[in-house]
Amino acid sequence: MGISVDFFGAIMGPFNWIVSAIMVGIHDVLSTMRMPAASGWTWTVSIIGLVLIIRAALIPVFLRQVSAQRRMRLLQPDLKRLQEKYKGKSDQLSRQAMAQEQMALYKEHGTNPLSACLPMLIQVPFFFALFQVLSGIPAAAREAHGIGAMTHEQAVQFDESSIFGAPLSASVLHGSGGDPAAVAVLTSLMILAMTAAQFITQRRIVARTVPDEAADNPLARQQKVIMYILPLVFGVGGVLFPIGVLIYWTTTNLWTMAQQFTIK
Repeated sequence: MGISVDFFGAIMGPFNWIVSAIMVGIHDVLSTMRMPAASGWTWTVSIIGLVLIIRAALIPVFLRQVSAQRRMRLLQPDLKRLQEKYKGKSDQLSRQAMAQEQMALYKEHGTNPLSACLPMLIQVPFFFALFQVLSGIPAAAREAHGIGAMTHEQAVQFDESSIFGAPLSASVLHGSGGDPAAVAVLTSLMILAMTAAQFITQRRIVARTVPDEAADNPLARQQKVIMYILPLVFGVGGVLFPIGVLIYWTTTNLWTMAQQFTIK
């Protein structure tokens, strides 16, 4: 167990440093512009800036995702014919043959069902890094050390900062000071915003990927399951996240939703 934890820590270490360095860099720029260094709003804008930098860097990946979505839509008639070919055949050989032919179709069209999730998957290590950094700030502030690229003084500033009475390092389940009611209300509002944005985004992806005539094939059903499951996962998991992480995830979901509507 110790080895696996150390291995995970070794992998996440560079991401933790990158995430905290971007936040601190934006925070320092805002401070030179006379925004209060210890203000929760200064740190909030730093988190939003982190999202904008990461998502701007992922624009080429997003464009490839859109191209893959279009190819998936063109693939649907072939998938429907394949489904009809093996309809009623549930033996192992038929299932294997169907899977092989399906993979051949994906290869021929240069796409796969996971292509629509690629930008989100690339973001995962940065999301976990931000979670680790923000979750570790209270301990860093107490134990007089920094975390990632953040100095001890900055950790104390962040730990003591809040917006609307809710500390950025607080979460519903783990507390961490501030007004519990403010933490609960702000958490609830951001969970609603990010799950709504996630649902709308996934619905847009389904509409672009799956034509109406292929709405009953396995891929369409899979996409629709994802459309309902992802918001549920984020909604339930949101109570575990510090306010700062919720700001990050709400902002990135709104960005993703806006991107989907900029592409015809």
